[in-house]
Amino acid sequence: MSVLSTVVFADISGSTSLYETLGNERATEAVTQVTQWIGETIETHGGRVVKKLGDGVLAIFGDASGAVSAISSMLRHHQDRLHRWPLPLRMDIRVGVASGEVVDVGGDCYGDAVNVASRLCERAGPSEIWATETAVLLAGAAPDVWYRKLGMMEIRGKAELLMLYQVEWRENEEPDSLTMQAALVSSFAPADSILGQIQFSWHGADMSFTSSDAPVHIGRATHAQLCINDPRVSRLHARIDWRNSGFVLTDMSSFGTWVRFDGSDSPVRLRRDACILHGTGQIALGVSFSEPSAPVMQFHVAGTNVHLG
Repeated sequence: MSVLSTVVFADISGSTSLYETLGNERATEAVTQVTQWIGETIETHGGRVVKKLGDGVLAIFGDASGAVSAISSMLRHHQDRLHRWPLPLRMDIRVGVASGEVVDVGGDCYGDAVNVASRLCERAGPSEIWATETAVLLAGAAPDVWYRKLGMMEIRGKAELLMLYQVEWRENEEPDSLTMQAALVSSFAPADSILGQIQFSWHGADMSFTSSDAPVHIGRATHAQLCINDPRVSRLHARIDWRNSGFVLTDMSSFGTWVRFDGSDSPVRLRRDACILHGTGQIALGVSFSEPSAPVMQFHVAGTNVHLG
């Protein structure tokens, strides 16, 4: 069974030159110590180490916010450690982060998010954290963390370009100098300090939820807060979280979710992906709006601090 998770891939930048400088035995010992420390730090922060791959560590977290906080804290502590190490032993860590459906098979994990996290780690520079837009949306604000938008980039193995972000963790960075995603407010503001409300209409019935009600599940299952009795809707089709003073819709279904905002002619298709809900619009579950009989809900968002540019 697949589970929405956040995948972290961390490895040591420049380990090849370390072997040339120190020799195989000393370099192997140094790399092993760092990878063990990375694994222990991840587990201390609530993550699960899936496996270690030479100079890299693959881990998963149940939530994106915990993952971003964990790896940011890890790089800060590693920076402090480096100052005490002899120059030849100083090794930087780079990290890739991606959120999505992950399948656990015998303790190992598989899925698109695993592959993307590995590719982002390859692209990241020393002491950098690269993350997908879905991971950033789900993580929201984290203490002493900012997001720099890197733009649409090609990732090896992916047919479409991905919007990527760099997670800035250095305490001496000026957040005003960074390019923030328009929908993300400064992390100096508490993520849940502003009460939001979202209203749904389905077949003449209206239901309202506040930020304190999140997460709200949409699906065919009777225990879903928004129960949609239609065979094209998955049992647990989608989830709505309150992140960064805004409502985030995450598709968890077999066939996808479509979001159409009022005033826009181009629906947003979600396939195990996420987007921020704002203003007024419609959500189609399981089939697109082009299908006349599609199960479509109306939504209206009020009282959030999200402003889209």
